[in-house]
Amino acid sequence: MRSAIYTIGFTRKTAEEFFRLLEDARVRKLVDVRENRGGQLAGFAKYPDIAYFLERLLGIEYAYEPRLAPSPEIRDAYRKTRDWEAYEKSFKELLKERGLPEAIEPGGYEGNVALLCSEAGPEKCHRRLVAEMLAENWNARGHQVLVAHLLIDRPKPRPARRRKVDRADYL
Repeated sequence: MRSAIYTIGFTRKTAEEFFRLLEDARVRKLVDVRENRGGQLAGFAKYPDIAYFLERLLGIEYAYEPRLAPSPEIRDAYRKTRDWEAYEKSFKELLKERGLPEAIEPGGYEGNVALLCSEAGPEKCHRRLVAEMLAENWNARGHQVLVAHLLIDRPKPRPARRRKVDRADYL
């Protein structure tokens, strides 16, 4: 099996940017790994709208895999402590308790597949951990799986230049 597992978050992206990233990566299936896929802050990525938009705009299949989402307890602990190492450790233990990644069939991830979560970037998001875990497991079993993250390249804001003010301008 040859596969590319992309990760994408919907925050800090317009709908146009989000769908263009998926289109440019030639994603054929999007797997939603959020626990709460109907949250009010999800905008265009709220279920069932996201499934409709994916199919209608790009012909992308939508799937939901709640076993790949963190538990509310893990999320709450991270919100309180901001300790990413503890979050990562707890999340990996949870996946192991759920029998993952072994319980996920690689055939459903053939071709270009994207994992969806809310975080803008993958650095501190469980979707990156899931993608890496799946790729490591499947590569060890002889598959060829690449992991990449779909991001918007935005120029870094430049510091504002101070304009010299002449007192005469105010007189």
